[in-house]
Order: sequence, then structure tokens, then C-alpha cells
Amino acid sequence: MSSASPLFSGQTPLAVRMRPQSLDEVAGQEHLLRKGSALRALADPEAAPGAVSVILWGPPGTGKTTLAHAIARSSGRRFMELSAITAGVKDVREVMQDAVTQRDLYGQSTILFLDEIHRFTKAQQDALLPGVENGWVLLIAATTENPSFSIISPLLSRSLLLTLRPLDDAQLEALVDRAVADPRGLAGAVTVSDEARAALVRLASGDARRALTALESAAAMVSGSDADEPQPTVTAEAVALAVDRALLRYDRQGDEHYDVISAFIKSIRGSDVDAAMHYLARMVEAGEDPRFIARRLVISAAEDIGLADPQALQIAVAAADAVAFIGMPEGRIPLAEATAYLATTAKSNAAYVAIDAAIGDVRAGRFGPVPLHLRDAHYAGAKRLGHGRGYVYPHDLDVGVATQQYLPEELSGTRYYEPTQRGQERDISARLDKIRRILRPEKG
Repeated sequence: MSSASPLFSGQTPLAVRMRPQSLDEVAGQEHLLRKGSALRALADPEAAPGAVSVILWGPPGTGKTTLAHAIARSSGRRFMELSAITAGVKDVREVMQDAVTQRDLYGQSTILFLDEIHRFTKAQQDALLPGVENGWVLLIAATTENPSFSIISPLLSRSLLLTLRPLDDAQLEALVDRAVADPRGLAGAVTVSDEARAALVRLASGDARRALTALESAAAMVSGSDADEPQPTVTAEAVALAVDRALLRYDRQGDEHYDVISAFIKSIRGSDVDAAMHYLARMVEAGEDPRFIARRLVISAAEDIGLADPQALQIAVAAADAVAFIGMPEGRIPLAEATAYLATTAKSNAAYVAIDAAIGDVRAGRFGPVPLHLRDAHYAGAKRLGHGRGYVYPHDLDVGVATQQYLPEELSGTRYYEPTQRGQERDISARLDKIRRILRPEKG
């Protein structure tokens, strides 16, 4: 390749070069870009100048900055950009003053794009309020954190909150193909194998910027090593070398998806925490949906651990909530914590066996009328039918357990739940033996 190639010309990064020029070029976010949507209205050069400010909330690489640039370009507004990492109150006030000057002298409105607004303190966010409230600027703020917790209420109430979604595989594939062919991108200087495209999509995990950055690095590598080849090919191996990361064989819709999650759950059930952590790492690195992993942990806590350690279910549910709250990559930490706890605690599937056995009896027709003394006695005519007659209220007894029948007569004496001698079920087992002797003394 010659030194004039787009790959070696010292241009801005591929992800920046491929930034859409209009909203029609934006990949994904169809739910925000429908005809008549708020973003379409903001991009309309004929729209009224007093448009509402917006807060774009979503994971990295979903197009927050891209949308701001596209709206500014399409609407003809001035574009000013600040980063909450480096900007302060002084910078905000200067932008506001400049925006007022431009409006008054030239009749031109200003878009202020503020990246990572969640990093602004309350005082810094307060400084934005006059400009937003008086329409000096159209604020487009971007955040990866939940705005309800990271942005002050007065600013939220004056802005439209829009949630961006991670790009799906098809959208990322289209983005890669466009970058390869587009003159702004690689201009056809390389081709990309199907395996490499799939690898780029897996590595991206819904992040467009990550996909394009990996593509650019891999393309530069094959172009440099195959200088005599007119159109070198980006392979899966080149992608792996470019990002310095092994590529996992993992199809989120295929065998590997089911095999790895199966091995993960069976490792937890078998109390091998190291194996469980290995399979968790494979899923995280392959870009598996963390909510899917969290759901499986919740199921495992109930199915394989149960009352041997009731806290396991609480920890699994807390991990699922944490993942939904903080997202990835930080979500790997609560997933790992729950995995380690579930793998190392006592195990029992007694509750799981009990409910399946009870369901089996019901499906087989083994059920009968509810005993009269247990039936609802709170309506007119219930006493005449004998409902509630003879029922013993357990709280009236010192032991808190009454000798009376709860199962239908056809199932009298049936036992579904048989606790193990592991973990807390050892104590439950001893207590249950005493309870059953009181309930059915003749059964022992």
C-alpha cells in the first residue's frame, strides 16, 4: 500500500471519520429516529428556535456524540462542545455568553454538547440552568449513568430524557461493511472475511466505536504485512492480534452459547468455583447478555441451593439488580461475587424436587376437595356449609402448631419436601420432624 492510503495518512480515527453526516446515516436507535420524533424535530432547519434540550442516556458507543453532531449539521445551528471531565463553571458561562452574542448579533442559535454530564457537580450543573431555561443554548447532554441519580432535578425537568440502546449484531455488521467501503473510511483498501466481521461484532458488544477501532487496527496490520497485495484481507486472526486479545468461539445463538452456560451452572452445582469463574469469564468476554447470566444465577440459587442457604437467592437477585443498574463492564463484578457465593455454599435441590413432585401429582389427577375446616368462612352462608368448622388457630397454642389435616384426604400423609442434612436444611430437617409429629401424630 502506498503512503497515501487512508490507512497510513495520519487522518483522524476511523470512528470519527465515519461519523454520520445526518440522522439518516445513524446506525441503530430506530426508536428515537422515527418520523416526527423529537430528534427529527431538532434536526429540522425549519423548526422553531426554542426547541427543548435533551439528555441522551446510554452505554458507550451507542451514538450520543454522533446524534449531537448530526443534529447540529442538519439544523444549521452552531455547535459547541464541552467535556465534563475538563470543563468547569467558567467554561460553561463563557459558552452561554458567546451563544447570547451570536443570537443577538447574527440570529444564530447554538447547540451545546456536554459529554459525560454526570461528572459535573451540582454547582456546575446549576450553571447550565439559565442557558437552558432562557433558550440561550440548546443543550444536548450525554451520560452513561442513570440520570435520575446523576443529574439535578431542575435540569431533568427542563430536558427531554432519551434512552439509547446498544447496537445489535446486524447493525454492527452493516457499520463495519460501510466503513470498509466508504471513501471516508477505508475506501475499499481491504476486504473483511466473514469470520473477522463476526469477531469484530463479538468484541464490540454493542459499541460502534469499539468495532470501528478494532477494524482500523486490524486493517492497518494486514496492509502493513501484505504491502504487495492489492487488496489484503482482514482475517479473524488479524483481529485477534490487532486487539491483543484471543477470540473466543462463541455464537450467542448457537451451541457454544448453550454449552458454556450449561458448564457454568453445572460447575456451580458441583461447587467448583474456579470452573464456574472460568465459564463466567468466557461469557463476559464473548459479549453474552449479562441479564441472561444473572437470570441463570437466580435460577441456580433457587434450584440447586434452596433452603440449604436461603441467602443465596437474595445475593443472586441483588446481582441481577446491580447488573441492570450499572451495566457492563462493571457488572462483571457483582456477577462474579454471586457466582463465587453460589459455588461455595451448601447445596440442596429439595425445594425444587418438592414442587415438581407436587405438580406431578396435580397433573396426574391426585387432588381432592379442600378440607372443610380450611375453607373460606368469611362470606354469608359459609357456616351453613360447614366451612371453617373445627379449624384450630395455631397462634392460640403454645407450640404454634395444631394437630389437624391440611392436605386433601386423597393425599393425606404425602411428603413432598424432604430437606437434606446440608447447610441450614439440617436445622430445618430437625424442626420439620417435630412439626410433622404434631400435625400427624399417628404417622410418627
